Amino acid sequence: MNKKTIDPTSSPWAPFGIQLRRSREAAGLKQEQLAPQCECSPSHLSYVELAHRPPSRRLAELADKALGTGGTLLLMWWQLKHSAILEGFPEYARYEALAEQIRIFEINVIPGLLQTRAYATAVEMGYARQGGATPEQAEERIEFRLARQQVLERTPPPLLHAVLDESCLRRIIGGRDVMVEQLLHLEQLADRSNVVIQVAPYSLGENRPFTRVAHLLTMPNRKILAYGEIEQRGYIDRDSQSVAALTKSYDRLAIEAMNQAESLALIRSVRRDLEWMST
Repeated sequence: MNKKTIDPTSSPWAPFGIQLRRSREAAGLKQEQLAPQCECSPSHLSYVELAHRPPSRRLAELADKALGTGGTLLLMWWQLKHSAILEGFPEYARYEALAEQIRIFEINVIPGLLQTRAYATAVEMGYARQGGATPEQAEERIEFRLARQQVLERTPPPLLHAVLDESCLRRIIGGRDVMVEQLLHLEQLADRSNVVIQVAPYSLGENRPFTRVAHLLTMPNRKILAYGEIEQRGYIDRDSQSVAALTKSYDRLAIEAMNQAESLALIRSVRRDLEWMST
């Protein structure tokens, strides 16, 4: 049987079809074997792979589960189906879903991969109230963020190393109850063998290596990619020199920050202080 080629420019859904086919073949499955797991017929799966029909969200979710793709297909579906996501970020999210190591430094807010639904909702709805997005767009961003978190359930999971500026813990988002739940969630995540959480304390002052957020991804081929944002667009940085400089700064940050035990002690202390606050 001749294998039909797919032109990636033939349809907005062609890249999804190509990725679905590649993932299926890498898993050693035929369309007839994968289709029941995606709750569709082999012919429908074939149409999706050839970009003759758009996939449903349900198909993307089930295919990710069956193929162990760490949420990559669902992220692609979100990118193509919705327009509320910052330009350039869905590309980063696709690499993130495949990365062996994810390193993050964040200021003011808990990183998206570590957010609870309530915390993410408070962040995005607050942005919408300020006129930065419609409530519908805010909902899209929330669902996209939660979909990204599936990467932590991948087998094997990536190593996630997150360094949080102390401001992430001190800035109350969504009120006391939301913050208490969020801080407890950080404590629970830190119990995982593949998650490292550190805090960069205020006491670092001007010696903190970063003045802006940083994202570094180590891919299966050992190549390191960096992600940054300018104005209203995100971009992937592949330049070896600039990525090497960022990696060096991140390594220094990890040394200067509190270790995980100290960091968790601070997180618990902040949470307990919030729990004692009067309603």
